[in-house]
Amino acid sequence: MSNTDRYVSPLSERYASKEMQYLFSPDKKFRTWRRLWIALAETEKELGLPITDEQIEEMKAHADDINYDVAKAREKEVRHDVMSHVYAYGVQCPKAKGIIHLGATSCYVGDNTDLIIMTEALKLVKKKLVNVLSELSSFADRYKDLPTLAFTHFQPAQPTTVGKRATLWMQEFYMDLEDLDYVISTMKLLGSKGTTGTQASFLELFDGDMDKVNALDPMIAEKMGFSSCYPVSGQTYSRKVDTRVLNVLAGIAASATKMSNDIRLLQHLKEVEEPFEKSQIGSSAMAYKRNPMRSERIASLSRYVITDALNPAITSATQWFERTLDDSANKRLSIPEGFLAIDGILDLCLNVVDGLVVYPKVIRKHLMSELPFMATENIMMDAVKKGGDRQELHERIRELSMEAGKRVKEEGLDNNLLSLIAQEPMFMTSEEELEATMDPARYVGCAPRQVERFLKDVIGPVLEENKELLGVKAEINV
Repeated sequence: MSNTDRYVSPLSERYASKEMQYLFSPDKKFRTWRRLWIALAETEKELGLPITDEQIEEMKAHADDINYDVAKAREKEVRHDVMSHVYAYGVQCPKAKGIIHLGATSCYVGDNTDLIIMTEALKLVKKKLVNVLSELSSFADRYKDLPTLAFTHFQPAQPTTVGKRATLWMQEFYMDLEDLDYVISTMKLLGSKGTTGTQASFLELFDGDMDKVNALDPMIAEKMGFSSCYPVSGQTYSRKVDTRVLNVLAGIAASATKMSNDIRLLQHLKEVEEPFEKSQIGSSAMAYKRNPMRSERIASLSRYVITDALNPAITSATQWFERTLDDSANKRLSIPEGFLAIDGILDLCLNVVDGLVVYPKVIRKHLMSELPFMATENIMMDAVKKGGDRQELHERIRELSMEAGKRVKEEGLDNNLLSLIAQEPMFMTSEEELEATMDPARYVGCAPRQVERFLKDVIGPVLEENKELLGVKAEINV
């Protein structure tokens, strides 16, 4: 059977990195199962059960060479994935066969593996998110002083700078990083809790010795690189954990959408443009087009992640008592696909920001066409200082602004507001004097200094703290 005669997920074929795909691969899953079985056997031996070093060494020798064919054939017979892999492992480890999975239930390997993989995946997400912040930091610093037309309601408003606008994107990603760090810090293992979370099978194995039962989970957690296990559970870890995880991913997706939408609008205005490769085709019909394909893909994948966050929330809400199995099929889809999609989104964000093109002359042209309207308050204040009546000046500026606006919108002519104001004696100024005040930098307020403070006080420490994560470059497949 070829790859062209069945469905293949675009998340693996087009969007997600190999690194993230590996985390959700069969190899990663079943090798982790075997690491967990080894950790369980070692701990049970250390706590006094009759398990030998020879058995454990045999298990370690086959920790990575999964005999998938044996497991697959066995599963056709018994219809149980965990017991099929217990059997397959036992075929490779005949001396250890009798102690593999001793006292455990299926969730010992299934749920602990899910928690291990999600934790590693969250750390990979963090790595890429930190690099997005780093790229945006460089961009914001480079353009902190470049005045640009700001918008409220997508209508021209008081100017800002290109760099200041980038800090708005950064602040949202920074908030996501705070949430991400918190969730990573709360991740624990399920441990080995038994069929209903009571550890009854282990109390039996250890002949009623509660101290040994209590020692079991912390010892397994340490072997698997975790500080602790969830203190109580049913058969499974609380599906609330999955809700927390996917909500963080959805938050990142929302931030990425905000940034990508702004870039798409700016590209329409021809002020800022995402990377466009030399041989890239923008449209099959319109050869001149340079569509913001990467930003559109960010928005598209983000929409998927945001809606995907509903899956674990509903699953968590509908679990019955100590467990039901209506979570399984949903988790197999929603968790990996959420991570694969956010991985693709962050790679796209890295690629876009790293190659973002700014067109200062177009930006200035748009700004200067609107600046006379925005300068009217300053013009009015200068006239008041010369003895003018504020109320009369305000009314006349309003009238002249309407007249200039009509000329721009209805006649398609340039903005002549400064000329109209200069012709009015009450303003006591000339057109030359007014033109001299049309330096955009006068109207951006504290924007450049806000950028400097934000980068120095907020983003700089984050990048320094995570400097070992920096240096990621994204590769876009299509």
